[in-house]
Amino acid sequence: MTSTQAAALALQDQAALWRSGEAGAADVVSSACDALVAGVDSPALRILAACTRAEADYDVHDLLPPALDELGLVLHPAGSRAAQEAGVRALATRTLAGELTPRELAFRIHQRFGHDLPLTERLAELDDEYDYLELGDGTPAQVDADVLAEARRITAAVRPPRAMT
Repeated sequence: MTSTQAAALALQDQAALWRSGEAGAADVVSSACDALVAGVDSPALRILAACTRAEADYDVHDLLPPALDELGLVLHPAGSRAAQEAGVRALATRTLAGELTPRELAFRIHQRFGHDLPLTERLAELDDEYDYLELGDGTPAQVDADVLAEARRITAAVRPPRAMT
């Protein structure tokens, strides 16, 4: 994957995290700036990247969809299952990159979705396993390994955006 493709996917992930309430609008603007620096470019992306932190909370809602559309990136409707799953995939990607611990991933997913989202059911179960470690034979390292395996499964279906292939 080229750095341009990676930057485009990072922007799409940041948008998914924003949609799911896991990131702020200023984070989206920062990611847009990073994408421009990496060589991803479009008129709407430049406008989005030019937002100040003070403007971000007000303007990202209107500026992000056309920027992603021009780049062939996906922004799922707020509250949809697809948007939830995209946010989960972005968190799993961050975990695999070492930005979140396996325990943090399982906890955040369980807290946000409980056992109601089929994609994350195993992560919710693993969060429960962390809670019961002292009662059983397992170790934190074993549960961490299971969470990382689940994160790899969740991210396996991610493909480069259509405009970047």
